[in-house]
Amino acid sequence: MDTLEERYALLTPDVTVYGPKDDDVRPAVILFHGCGGMREHIHTYAQAAADLGVRAYVVDSFKPRGWDRNFAVSLICTGAVMQGYERSGDVLAMLWGLKQSGRVDMTKVILAGFSHGGWAIMDLMTEKLDKTGAAKVKDPDSALADGVAGVFLVYPYINFPARSNRKPWVRAPKTFAVLAEKDHLTPIKHAGKVFDNIKAGGASVDLLTLEASHAFDEKENQGMVMSFSEEAMHRSMDAMIAFIRTTFALEPAREAIM
Repeated sequence: MDTLEERYALLTPDVTVYGPKDDDVRPAVILFHGCGGMREHIHTYAQAAADLGVRAYVVDSFKPRGWDRNFAVSLICTGAVMQGYERSGDVLAMLWGLKQSGRVDMTKVILAGFSHGGWAIMDLMTEKLDKTGAAKVKDPDSALADGVAGVFLVYPYINFPARSNRKPWVRAPKTFAVLAEKDHLTPIKHAGKVFDNIKAGGASVDLLTLEASHAFDEKENQGMVMSFSEEAMHRSMDAMIAFIRTTFALEPAREAIM
């Protein structure tokens, strides 16, 4: 089992950073991909975030572990390897590492997760992080998770065995979830109930439901079950941009003022 420092060291070589190249302390968005591994659309979202003047960190959880797409689809997407609770340590380790960097305002951090990445983030929100082994790390630090300003989720996986089905969140960051009406992995009604429970627990929760499938923003998806939708992707990205602006209290875009 890793320490936070060891987990961060594992992940760092495969983290892609977007945004200003200076050493100023800035807000940050940390993005976590789905169960199929790193896909092009994650970088598109990250660049859109960086265009607002914040730092965006795209985290590849699989490449550092030597897992390719075939492995991911066969074993991670089926739940046999690395469930959300286990991956939540990656989320916590990234928070630890960015705090050490001195380049991120840790009071202004948004965690963004897609499908399995959303599952990992949501599981972290249920964990007290008060004992060795929580989040599958030796030295969990609850203060890191407690300080998260916002959570942005895109078609998060919250079916069995996601912890948010049965455990309340122990922290209440501002939360926005983009849900897919045709999601075959998490039925829309079930997702609504889960987020109702999270909201009842004290978190500010906003939902955007799109007439789209799971993974609607992956261009490679052209099937009956999962299908790319350019319109849905644009609406999802617009929602993310608006969420970043409000959560970080950024100045309105110039074009909105004119």
